[in-house]
Amino acid sequence: MAEAELISGFDALLADLDGVVYAGPHAIPGAVESLKRLAEIGVGLGYVTNNASRTPAEVALHLRELGAPAEEQQVVSSPQAAAELLVSLLPAGARVLITGGDALAREIEIAGLVPVRSEADDPVAVVQGFHPDLGWKDLAEASYVVAAGAVWVATNTDLTIPQARGMAPGNGTLVAAVTAATGREPLVAGKPEAPLFHAAAKRLAAERPLVVGDRLDTDILGGTNAGFATVAVLTGVDTRETILAARTRERPTFLINDLTDLYRPYPTVEHDGDGQFRCGAATAEVLGDTVRVSGAPADLDSWRAACAAWWAANPETETARPPGLEWLNH
Repeated sequence: MAEAELISGFDALLADLDGVVYAGPHAIPGAVESLKRLAEIGVGLGYVTNNASRTPAEVALHLRELGAPAEEQQVVSSPQAAAELLVSLLPAGARVLITGGDALAREIEIAGLVPVRSEADDPVAVVQGFHPDLGWKDLAEASYVVAAGAVWVATNTDLTIPQARGMAPGNGTLVAAVTAATGREPLVAGKPEAPLFHAAAKRLAAERPLVVGDRLDTDILGGTNAGFATVAVLTGVDTRETILAARTRERPTFLINDLTDLYRPYPTVEHDGDGQFRCGAATAEVLGDTVRVSGAPADLDSWRAACAAWWAANPETETARPPGLEWLNH
Protein backbone atom coordinates (compact mmCIF):
# COMPACT_ATOMS: atom_id res chain seq x y z
CA MET A 1 0.00 0.00 0.00
CA ALA A 2 1.41 3.39 -1.03
CA GLU A 3 2.15 5.94 1.65
CA ALA A 4 -0.29 8.86 1.86
CA GLU A 5 0.71 12.23 0.46
CA LEU A 6 1.22 15.03 2.99
CA ILE A 7 -1.75 17.05 1.71
CA SER A 8 -4.12 14.08 2.05
CA GLY A 9 -4.48 14.72 5.78
CA PHE A 10 -6.10 18.14 5.24
CA ASP A 11 -9.25 19.57 3.67
CA ALA A 12 -7.86 22.97 2.67
CA LEU A 13 -4.61 24.76 1.99
CA LEU A 14 -4.24 28.33 3.24
CA ALA A 15 -1.38 29.71 1.20
CA ASP A 16 0.77 32.78 1.56
CA LEU A 17 1.68 34.46 -1.73
CA ASP A 18 5.07 36.22 -1.73
CA GLY A 19 7.77 33.58 -1.41
CA VAL A 20 5.33 30.68 -1.74
CA VAL A 21 3.43 31.12 -5.01
CA TYR A 22 5.58 33.80 -6.62
CA ALA A 23 8.67 35.95 -6.12
CA GLY A 24 8.32 39.32 -7.78
CA PRO A 25 6.47 38.96 -11.10
CA HIS A 26 7.28 35.28 -11.61
CA ALA A 27 5.70 32.10 -10.29
CA ILE A 28 7.94 29.87 -8.21
CA PRO A 29 8.71 26.65 -10.12
CA GLY A 30 6.15 23.93 -9.41
CA ALA A 31 3.80 26.21 -7.45
CA VAL A 32 1.08 26.72 -10.06
CA GLU A 33 0.88 23.03 -10.93
CA SER A 34 0.71 22.11 -7.25
CA LEU A 35 -2.14 24.54 -6.60
CA LYS A 36 -4.09 23.27 -9.61
CA ARG A 37 -3.89 19.68 -8.32
CA LEU A 38 -5.74 20.57 -5.13
CA ALA A 39 -9.11 20.66 -6.91
CA GLU A 40 -8.50 17.18 -8.32
CA ILE A 41 -8.22 15.72 -4.81
CA GLY A 42 -11.04 17.78 -3.26
CA VAL A 43 -8.84 20.08 -1.15
CA GLY A 44 -9.97 23.70 -0.81
CA LEU A 45 -7.64 26.60 -1.56
CA GLY A 46 -7.47 30.01 0.06
CA TYR A 47 -4.85 32.75 -0.18
CA VAL A 48 -3.97 34.63 3.00
CA THR A 49 -1.90 37.71 2.27
CA ASN A 50 -0.44 40.63 4.17
CA ASN A 51 0.07 42.54 0.91
CA ALA A 52 -1.91 45.78 1.20
CA SER A 53 -1.00 47.26 -2.16
CA ARG A 54 -3.65 45.41 -4.20
CA THR A 55 -7.34 44.54 -3.86
CA PRO A 56 -8.39 40.87 -3.54
CA ALA A 57 -9.73 41.09 -7.11
CA GLU A 58 -6.35 42.35 -8.36
CA VAL A 59 -4.52 39.63 -6.43
CA ALA A 60 -6.81 36.97 -7.90
CA LEU A 61 -6.29 38.36 -11.42
CA HIS A 62 -2.51 38.30 -10.98
CA LEU A 63 -2.67 34.69 -9.79
CA ARG A 64 -4.78 33.69 -12.79
CA GLU A 65 -2.30 35.44 -15.10
CA LEU A 66 0.38 33.21 -13.61
CA GLY A 67 -1.86 30.20 -14.29
CA ALA A 68 -2.95 29.58 -10.71
CA PRO A 69 -6.59 28.93 -9.77
CA ALA A 70 -7.96 32.00 -7.99
CA GLU A 71 -11.25 33.83 -7.51
CA GLU A 72 -11.67 37.06 -5.56
CA GLN A 73 -13.44 35.35 -2.64
CA GLN A 74 -10.46 33.00 -2.18
CA VAL A 75 -8.22 35.94 -1.26
CA VAL A 76 -8.27 37.14 2.35
CA SER A 77 -6.14 40.23 2.87
CA SER A 78 -4.70 42.21 5.75
CA PRO A 79 -6.45 45.42 4.57
CA GLN A 80 -9.77 43.63 5.07
CA ALA A 81 -8.67 42.68 8.58
CA ALA A 82 -7.48 46.24 9.25
CA ALA A 83 -10.82 47.65 8.14
CA GLU A 84 -12.68 45.24 10.42
CA LEU A 85 -10.44 46.21 13.33
CA LEU A 86 -11.02 49.94 12.76
CA VAL A 87 -14.78 49.43 12.52
CA SER A 88 -14.67 47.84 15.97
CA LEU A 89 -12.83 50.89 17.36
CA LEU A 90 -14.43 53.86 15.58
CA PRO A 91 -17.91 55.23 14.93
CA ALA A 92 -19.38 54.85 11.44
CA GLY A 93 -18.19 57.58 9.09
CA ALA A 94 -14.99 58.29 11.03
CA ARG A 95 -12.13 59.79 9.00
CA VAL A 96 -9.10 57.56 8.56
CA LEU A 97 -5.76 58.72 7.16
CA ILE A 98 -4.60 56.28 4.48
CA THR A 99 -0.86 55.63 4.53
CA GLY A 100 -0.89 53.22 1.63
CA GLY A 101 -2.47 52.70 -1.76
CA ASP A 102 -5.93 52.83 -3.30
CA ALA A 103 -6.59 49.17 -2.44
CA LEU A 104 -6.29 49.98 1.25
CA ALA A 105 -8.50 53.06 0.88
CA ARG A 106 -11.14 50.95 -0.86
CA GLU A 107 -11.38 48.48 2.02
CA ILE A 108 -11.73 51.35 4.49
CA GLU A 109 -14.52 52.83 2.40
CA ILE A 110 -16.31 49.48 2.05
CA ALA A 111 -16.25 49.22 5.86
CA GLY A 112 -18.21 52.48 6.20
CA LEU A 113 -15.31 54.74 7.15
CA VAL A 114 -14.04 57.78 5.25
CA PRO A 115 -10.52 57.57 3.76
CA VAL A 116 -8.53 60.82 3.74
CA ARG A 117 -4.98 61.70 2.72
CA SER A 118 -4.00 64.65 4.90
CA GLU A 119 -3.77 65.75 8.52
CA ALA A 120 -5.77 68.79 7.39
CA ASP A 121 -8.79 66.49 6.89
CA ASP A 122 -8.94 65.89 10.67
CA PRO A 123 -8.56 62.09 10.74
CA VAL A 124 -9.13 60.29 14.04
CA ALA A 125 -7.17 57.21 12.95
CA VAL A 126 -4.32 56.12 10.70
CA VAL A 127 -4.17 52.88 8.75
CA GLN A 128 -0.79 51.96 7.31
CA GLY A 129 -0.23 49.35 4.61
CA PHE A 130 2.49 48.72 2.08
CA HIS A 131 2.54 50.41 -1.31
CA PRO A 132 5.65 50.74 -3.50
CA ASP A 133 4.96 54.44 -4.13
CA LEU A 134 4.90 55.46 -0.45
CA GLY A 135 7.40 58.20 0.26
CA TRP A 136 8.77 60.41 3.00
CA LYS A 137 5.85 62.86 2.80
CA ASP A 138 3.36 60.03 3.40
CA LEU A 139 5.26 58.78 6.43
CA ALA A 140 5.58 62.31 7.76
CA GLU A 141 1.83 62.90 7.42
CA ALA A 142 1.16 59.66 9.30
CA SER A 143 3.64 60.63 12.00
CA TYR A 144 1.92 63.97 12.62
CA VAL A 145 -1.45 62.29 13.11
CA VAL A 146 -0.13 59.36 15.15
CA ALA A 147 1.85 61.70 17.43
CA ALA A 148 -1.35 63.64 18.11
CA GLY A 149 -2.90 60.51 19.62
CA ALA A 150 -4.92 59.01 16.78
CA VAL A 151 -5.75 55.30 16.62
CA TRP A 152 -3.01 53.65 14.53
CA VAL A 153 -3.51 50.33 12.77
CA ALA A 154 -0.93 48.60 10.59
CA THR A 155 -2.10 46.00 8.11
CA ASN A 156 1.03 44.00 8.89
CA THR A 157 4.61 44.36 10.06
CA ASP A 158 6.57 42.19 7.59
CA LEU A 159 10.04 43.73 7.55
CA THR A 160 10.85 42.44 4.07
CA ILE A 161 9.18 41.44 0.82
CA PRO A 162 10.77 38.80 -1.46
CA GLN A 163 11.39 40.20 -4.92
CA ALA A 164 12.99 38.70 -8.01
CA ARG A 165 16.28 40.51 -7.24
CA GLY A 166 16.27 39.74 -3.51
CA MET A 167 14.70 41.06 -0.31
CA ALA A 168 13.16 44.54 -0.34
CA PRO A 169 11.81 46.62 2.59
CA GLY A 170 8.30 45.65 3.63
CA ASN A 171 5.53 47.41 5.55
CA GLY A 172 7.18 46.68 8.88
CA THR A 173 10.19 48.73 7.84
CA LEU A 174 7.96 51.70 7.01
CA VAL A 175 5.94 51.23 10.21
CA ALA A 176 9.22 51.29 12.13
CA ALA A 177 9.97 54.70 10.65
CA VAL A 178 6.73 56.11 12.08
CA THR A 179 7.42 54.40 15.40
CA ALA A 180 10.86 56.01 15.47
CA ALA A 181 9.31 59.41 14.82
CA THR A 182 6.46 59.12 17.34
CA GLY A 183 7.51 56.62 20.00
CA ARG A 184 4.24 54.73 19.45
CA GLU A 185 3.45 51.20 18.31
CA PRO A 186 0.47 50.33 16.07
CA LEU A 187 -2.22 47.73 16.48
CA VAL A 188 -1.55 44.99 13.91
CA ALA A 189 -4.46 43.55 11.93
CA GLY A 190 -2.97 40.92 9.63
CA LYS A 191 -0.58 38.04 10.08
CA PRO A 192 0.54 36.80 12.55
CA GLU A 193 -2.83 37.44 14.19
CA ALA A 194 -5.34 34.58 14.06
CA PRO A 195 -8.47 36.27 12.58
CA LEU A 196 -7.08 36.38 9.05
CA PHE A 197 -6.59 32.60 9.07
CA HIS A 198 -9.93 31.89 10.74
CA ALA A 199 -11.69 34.02 8.12
CA ALA A 200 -10.02 32.10 5.30
CA ALA A 201 -10.90 28.73 6.82
CA LYS A 202 -14.51 29.85 7.35
CA ARG A 203 -14.88 30.89 3.72
CA LEU A 204 -13.75 27.41 2.66
CA ALA A 205 -15.79 25.62 5.36
CA ALA A 206 -12.52 23.90 6.27
CA GLU A 207 -12.13 21.89 9.46
CA ARG A 208 -8.54 20.71 8.91
CA PRO A 209 -6.68 23.45 7.04
CA LEU A 210 -2.95 23.43 6.46
CA VAL A 211 -1.19 26.81 6.52
CA VAL A 212 1.76 27.08 4.14
CA GLY A 213 4.23 29.95 4.26
CA ASP A 214 7.84 30.99 3.86
CA ARG A 215 8.04 33.24 6.93
CA LEU A 216 8.18 32.03 10.50
CA ASP A 217 7.19 35.35 12.09
CA THR A 218 4.01 35.84 10.05
CA ASP A 219 2.81 32.67 8.29
CA ILE A 220 3.92 29.99 10.72
CA LEU A 221 3.27 32.02 13.88
CA GLY A 222 -0.10 33.07 12.47
CA GLY A 223 -1.09 29.49 11.70
CA THR A 224 0.00 28.46 15.18
CA ASN A 225 -2.01 31.31 16.73
CA ALA A 226 -5.04 30.10 14.77
CA GLY A 227 -4.58 26.54 16.01
CA PHE A 228 -3.84 25.11 12.56
CA ALA A 229 -1.10 22.78 11.29
CA THR A 230 1.68 24.61 9.47
CA VAL A 231 4.22 23.82 6.77
CA ALA A 232 7.26 25.95 5.98
CA VAL A 233 8.58 26.11 2.40
CA LEU A 234 12.15 27.02 1.51
CA THR A 235 11.30 29.25 -1.47
CA GLY A 236 11.20 32.59 0.32
CA VAL A 237 12.50 34.30 3.44
CA ASP A 238 13.32 31.66 6.03
CA THR A 239 16.01 29.02 5.62
CA ARG A 240 16.86 25.61 7.04
CA GLU A 241 19.11 27.34 9.57
CA THR A 242 16.56 29.91 10.76
CA ILE A 243 13.85 27.25 11.00
CA LEU A 244 16.11 25.04 13.12
CA ALA A 245 16.76 28.01 15.44
CA ALA A 246 13.08 29.06 15.62
CA ARG A 247 11.43 30.01 18.88
CA THR A 248 8.70 27.62 20.02
CA ARG A 249 5.62 29.29 18.54
CA GLU A 250 7.30 29.78 15.15
CA ARG A 251 8.23 26.12 14.66
CA PRO A 252 6.37 24.57 11.70
CA THR A 253 4.60 21.22 11.88
CA PHE A 254 6.22 20.24 8.57
CA LEU A 255 9.23 21.35 6.54
CA ILE A 256 9.27 21.01 2.73
CA ASN A 257 11.34 22.34 -0.16
CA ASP A 258 8.43 23.75 -2.18
CA LEU A 259 4.73 23.14 -2.91
CA THR A 260 5.44 20.04 -5.00
CA ASP A 261 6.40 18.26 -1.77
CA LEU A 262 2.74 18.44 -0.67
CA TYR A 263 2.17 15.49 -3.00
CA ARG A 264 4.89 13.31 -1.49
CA PRO A 265 4.66 11.19 1.66
CA TYR A 266 6.03 13.06 4.65
CA PRO A 267 8.69 11.01 6.43
CA THR A 268 8.14 10.02 10.03
CA VAL A 269 10.68 11.26 12.54
CA GLU A 270 11.44 8.53 15.07
CA HIS A 271 13.01 8.89 18.52
CA ASP A 272 15.01 5.96 19.86
CA GLY A 273 14.62 6.99 23.50
CA ASP A 274 18.33 7.74 23.95
CA GLY A 275 18.26 11.23 22.45
CA GLN A 276 18.75 10.21 18.83
CA PHE A 277 16.17 11.18 16.20
CA ARG A 278 15.93 9.49 12.81
CA CYS A 279 14.30 10.76 9.62
CA GLY A 280 14.83 8.61 6.55
CA ALA A 281 18.53 7.76 6.42
CA ALA A 282 19.53 10.75 8.58
CA THR A 283 19.97 10.85 12.36
CA ALA A 284 20.53 13.73 14.78
CA GLU A 285 21.33 14.16 18.46
CA VAL A 286 22.02 17.12 20.72
CA LEU A 287 25.31 17.44 22.55
CA GLY A 288 25.24 20.60 24.66
CA ASP A 289 24.68 23.51 22.27
CA THR A 290 25.49 21.45 19.18
CA VAL A 291 23.38 19.22 16.98
CA ARG A 292 25.37 16.31 15.58
CA VAL A 293 23.83 15.16 12.31
CA SER A 294 24.63 11.98 10.44
CA GLY A 295 23.51 12.80 6.93
CA ALA A 296 24.03 15.16 4.01
CA PRO A 297 23.38 18.91 4.48
CA ALA A 298 21.57 18.92 1.12
CA ASP A 299 19.12 16.23 2.31
CA LEU A 300 16.04 17.80 3.90
CA ASP A 301 15.60 14.71 6.08
CA SER A 302 18.84 15.71 7.84
CA TRP A 303 17.27 19.03 8.79
CA ARG A 304 13.99 17.41 9.82
CA ALA A 305 15.90 15.13 12.17
CA ALA A 306 17.99 18.05 13.43
CA CYS A 307 14.87 20.12 14.12
CA ALA A 308 13.24 17.27 16.02
CA ALA A 309 16.33 16.76 18.17
CA TRP A 310 16.98 20.44 18.89
CA TRP A 311 13.34 21.28 19.55
CA ALA A 312 12.97 18.32 21.92
CA ALA A 313 16.01 19.54 23.84
CA ASN A 314 14.67 23.13 23.88
CA PRO A 315 10.88 22.78 24.12
CA GLU A 316 10.08 26.30 25.35
CA THR A 317 12.06 29.22 23.96
CA GLU A 318 10.89 32.82 23.59
CA THR A 319 13.76 33.79 21.30
CA ALA A 320 15.46 32.15 18.33
CA ARG A 321 18.34 29.96 19.45
CA PRO A 322 20.67 28.67 16.74
CA PRO A 323 22.70 25.58 17.66
CA GLY A 324 26.11 24.64 16.42
CA LEU A 325 26.01 21.99 13.71
CA GLU A 326 28.35 19.04 13.37
CA TRP A 327 27.95 17.02 10.17
CA LEU A 328 29.01 13.37 9.99
CA ASN A 329 29.16 11.04 6.97
CA HIS A 330 28.64 13.58 4.24
